[in-house]
Amino acid sequence: MIIDTHCHLDDVRFQEDFDEVLARAKEAGVGKFIIPGADPSTMPRAIELAESYEEIFFAVGVHPYDKEKFDIEYLKDNIKHPKCVAVGECGLDYYRLPETDEEKKLEKQLQKEIFIKQIELANEYNKPLIVHIREASLDSKNILKEYAKVGGVLHCYNANEGLLELAERGFYFGIGGVLTFKNAKKLANVYPKIPKDKLLIETDGPYLTPHPYRGKRNEPAYCRLVLEKMADLSAIDEKELENIIFENAQRLFKGLIRNNN
Repeated sequence: MIIDTHCHLDDVRFQEDFDEVLARAKEAGVGKFIIPGADPSTMPRAIELAESYEEIFFAVGVHPYDKEKFDIEYLKDNIKHPKCVAVGECGLDYYRLPETDEEKKLEKQLQKEIFIKQIELANEYNKPLIVHIREASLDSKNILKEYAKVGGVLHCYNANEGLLELAERGFYFGIGGVLTFKNAKKLANVYPKIPKDKLLIETDGPYLTPHPYRGKRNEPAYCRLVLEKMADLSAIDEKELENIIFENAQRLFKGLIRNNN
């Protein structure tokens, strides 16, 4: 079985044909799904889905772009839910910074403060982290090394080799549709250096749709395309790799997925 460890099923783009999306996923061998926390305004939908479908789980967290909506008490209220399996996606994103140096400094500082608070929440409740990193690899690595007492997954791993150090600290590497892109040579080159027992599959649906469906809505069924590419680069049997990654997901998320079957 494949577990899509990062799919925004609470996104409005999945509402009209939600059951069809799940049916296609299961036909492709994808049987479990984790909805990351990003925008707190969609968390009620994520919780509703998790309560309605035994194969769906969720995380509590706030994406750096939604930092203005950060409310630690709201996250604490929902982290105790039996189907909450992680904290995140939280992290740093320096892709769209303000123009002036002073504004950039303030923006980075605010992102760091909110990231650290979510790491501390994960530590307190012993939940793994789902970490978002974009153009902020060094700061993210340093913060995780200093504050994280739990492991987690580097969502949409960005091929920065320095981040591989975090494997020794219990961090896994989420691989998605980007690996199938023709221009993703850096990720394809770094991928074999990732320990196989630290690999996870994700779609990040509805975003980052793999080849040959780029430009269309991404959905969990496309995990199969990612797995095929991973198996090719790993030079091992696809089914063997599927089993390895399934066990990785179970181990990272503390068996909660299995126990809620």
